[in-house]
Order: sequence, then C-alpha cells, then structure tokens
Amino acid sequence: MTIPRRPGRPPAADPVAAVGVEAITATPGAPEKPLNDPAAQRRRARHPLRTAAIAMGVVIAFTVAGSILLGLGLRAALKMDKVTDYPGPGTGQVQVTVPAGAGPLSVAQELQQDGVIADAETFVRALAGTGGKISPGDYTFKKEMKASDAAAILAGSDSAKVIYFALSAGMRVGDSLDAIAKAASVDRKDLDALNSKPGDFGLPAKAKSLEGYLAPGEYRFPVGTSAKDILAKLVSTTVDELKQDGITDPDQQYQVLTVASIVQAEGGQADYGNVAGAIENRLKPNDQTNGLIQSDATVTYGLGTKTVQLTDTQKQDASNPYNTYVRPGLPPGPIGSPGSKAVAAAAHPTPNDYLYWVTVNLDTGETKFAKTYAEHQGYVAQYEQWCTANPGKCQ
Repeated sequence: MTIPRRPGRPPAADPVAAVGVEAITATPGAPEKPLNDPAAQRRRARHPLRTAAIAMGVVIAFTVAGSILLGLGLRAALKMDKVTDYPGPGTGQVQVTVPAGAGPLSVAQELQQDGVIADAETFVRALAGTGGKISPGDYTFKKEMKASDAAAILAGSDSAKVIYFALSAGMRVGDSLDAIAKAASVDRKDLDALNSKPGDFGLPAKAKSLEGYLAPGEYRFPVGTSAKDILAKLVSTTVDELKQDGITDPDQQYQVLTVASIVQAEGGQADYGNVAGAIENRLKPNDQTNGLIQSDATVTYGLGTKTVQLTDTQKQDASNPYNTYVRPGLPPGPIGSPGSKAVAAAAHPTPNDYLYWVTVNLDTGETKFAKTYAEHQGYVAQYEQWCTANPGKCQ
C-alpha cells in the first residue's frame, strides 16, 4: 500500500498575485475603481481570512488522513492484526514427527509451518499450561486447530481427542491388552478374542497368541480407531523391525522373537548381544548344557508369576512347558514383548564362548558371563550377596 505524502503548507498569499487575479477577472472596459473605495477594501480585507480558513481545513483533513494511515502502519508493524489462534476444531489430518530432544519452541514452529496452529508463541504458552512434557513420536493433528487442543495432544492429556497408551519393553501380552483396553475404552473380551486369532494378523501357525508381537512404545490413535486396527499397528511395527534386521521368514521371525524376549528379560541393554550369543551356544551341541537354556524368566512366565526367586521344585517341574531347566531348546514362544535392541541382538547375536550368565545387580542390570559352571557359581555368589544387602529386591 502506498501512503500519499502529506502536502506542504500553502504559501502565504501574495498581494500582487491577488491583485493580478482580480485584474484578469475584471470586466473589460469597466471604469477603474478608486483605490480608496471602502467596499473594495472590505472585500480585500476578507480574502486573507477566507484563504487561511480553507488552508487550515485542508491541513486538518490531511492531518486526520495521515494519522489514520500512520495508525494502520503501526498496527501492521506491531502485528496487531496477526491471527494468534484458530477457533478450531480444525479439519483433515496432519502427521507430525517429533524427534528425540525437540524443544517446545522448535515443535511449535513446525506446527505453525504445517498449518496446524496459528502462532508458535500462543502454542508454547498453551503447552506450558498443560504441565505435560514433550515425548518423541508420531502425532496426528488437524489443520487450523485451537492451540490448547494441539497442546493437549502433544502432552498426551487430551483423552477426548486421541487414544494414548504406552507399552514398556518386556510387558506380557495380558498387561499390554489391559493398557489398550483402558486407553481405547474397548471391552477386554474383544481384545482377548483378537489375541486368540494371531493368524488374522498374518502370523505363523506356531503363534498361539500375539505374545511378543505387540511392539513396546508410545502410541496415539484417533478416537474411534478399532481394536483390531490398533493391534495390527503394533504387530506390523514388530514385523517391520524384524525385516529391518534381515529376518523375513515368518517362522524365523517367531524364533528370533522368542530368543529376544528371553534376552529382554535376562540382561541389561549393554549385554543383550552377549546374552543372545550365550543362548545360541547353549542350543548348539556342547558338553555342559545339553541344550538347556535354563532361564528363570521362562519358568516364571510358565508359572504366571513375576518372581525372580525360584524353588528347586519349580525348576524341576516338567509339566511347565516353559521350564527351560528340564526342557531342551527354546520355549513354546515369546515370554513378553522385546524392545528393538533386544530384537536386533537376537537377530545378530554377539559371537562368544559363554554358556552362563547372571545379573548380579538388579538395580543396574549388571550381568556377568562365564564359560564354565564353576566360574558361574562365583558370580551367583555375588548375586546372592547383593540380595542380602538389598532386602526385598530379589523376591
């Protein structure tokens, strides 16, 4: 917009010019008026006042116009006309990925750029008001949302507009289904029915449930998403991870998941590769283990408990199909949902000569490895000492 320049003040009237104008407009041939004509003097005396009044009116008019234009310019400069929020609820869908370590302002700027929110600063204030924290992951927004609605989704507190739940690595299928049922407000019986038909999700015949396939992580689904679609997303996430690790055959995927679930339960993250390598060594012919994995975690899964302390009777119970102390080879299937690192370790075990391992510190997950049973017994003694020094943590 071009703002017209403010005109300058009119120059003072020139008496000679005024006389000249009067001379030009005088009737030709008319008798010359005497210089001391009183009427003419009165007329001439009134001209400067009228001219000044007209000039003043012009100045006032331009001053008002200039003030209006100046006000509009300041308003634009100060962004007083800027839209700071949309009324909502918004339309369509916008997928936004929040990377790990992203701060509120960078996320807000991304949302503004994607047309989700009107103003980054307004969104940051709304997010702070929720008291929530930003978590990395994929989020579904709408175009032109109200800032507070978008903030609620990002903070995971908008249960009315999004289904949110988090599954931890190592969770058993029953616990995972409980979390999904609560978040999605679906009947647990419906989830149980879907869980009993793994073939409907493309899983191999060996799989008797979705155990091991419900990928850990944080999830957000639009309200109204069916239970089957939710489970299908979790299963496909796990299958995709297996494929990325080079495991494409469904039966092999099931075997790797079974190993990965034991690795998840038995070792700290830094030791996943060595635990997987030791399991592989135990399954091969050797003169010490006779193909027995001897995992406490598998036994407790078969018992339906979560204790880390087993009795000799429980370890000798052959009726437990998951008792790897008496049953050689892998258990019938996964004993929980392994995380991506455990899956990668099971897909590509670290080559080693270990046959034994024991976690000697349950707080840190520190794991000790041994090649012989005698060496292993020394590490078991360290574990027992830790349990004695930390009452109640080894139950």
